[in-house]
Amino acid sequence: MTTAAPEPRTTPSLLTWLRMTRPAFLLLTVVGCALGTATAAACGCGLDPWLALVATALAVLAHAAGNVLNDLHDARNGADAANTEGISPFTGGSRLIQNGRVSERDTADLAQGLLLFLVPAGLLLAVKTGGGVLLLGMAGLLLAWAYSAPPLKLMSRGLGELAVALVWFLVVIGADYVQRRQFFVIPASAALGFALMVAALLLINGFPDARADARVGKRTLAVRLGPTGAAGLYAGLVVSAHAWLVLSVGLLIPPLEALWGLVSLPFSLGATWLLWRHRHQTERLQPALALTVAATLLHGLGMAAGFALLARLH
Repeated sequence: MTTAAPEPRTTPSLLTWLRMTRPAFLLLTVVGCALGTATAAACGCGLDPWLALVATALAVLAHAAGNVLNDLHDARNGADAANTEGISPFTGGSRLIQNGRVSERDTADLAQGLLLFLVPAGLLLAVKTGGGVLLLGMAGLLLAWAYSAPPLKLMSRGLGELAVALVWFLVVIGADYVQRRQFFVIPASAALGFALMVAALLLINGFPDARADARVGKRTLAVRLGPTGAAGLYAGLVVSAHAWLVLSVGLLIPPLEALWGLVSLPFSLGATWLLWRHRHQTERLQPALALTVAATLLHGLGMAAGFALLARLH
């Protein structure tokens, strides 16, 4: 049985509003946008820095809205209140509601405010760059909502990892589209590996939360597969991401410089070993979680650096 969170007595400060978005995790979206921008520049499509900045800002705000929605619905379903084994700051949400710093109403208001800003801002970006941005943005926002909110609650149905993989696939595609003004196979190829790494990150983050999630009926993949099955899937995801990068370069889809993304491989292999070793001891998973975050960021940054180098050579 969980106890109700204490109600805050004051209006949240600006710093608290920022903390509600889980800002450390927003770097993942910045990296995804950098990768998409670099794939466009490497193909000779030029670079509009202001459009890149605006697209990145809107993608980051959409990610922030998704984080806030997740905190709201994990408070309503009891998952965060029941969670005593989360490893901060990697898992367990922001815990601002549970600690009495903000209310569910505050959280809902922030999510609504972000979404109300994103819709017209996205329309303006689409007018400037093309209708594809509108389609990508709508799909991304729909997935961000469906991940946490009823009736879909994809995170509770074992579909959360697929949903977030699709979101960050779209982030890379969208950043490229803003510069290129059309869809193309090279950013899709780069986005696939990055999306697999993001899915692995969400999967391993589910390990410390699994017992609490199971108690409230939140059937994530970590809950459904159990420690051994989920650890095996994690290994499959990170190996597939790196193998796809090598294979796609071999198929002459992205250029050879994209192989800089392999800089993440040692981090992924280290995280895989630690996860397998401590899969039944979630309190010892912090190093594996940190390595997974580093690997995901480095995979995207490595590919982005390779594409950027190629763009400079043109």
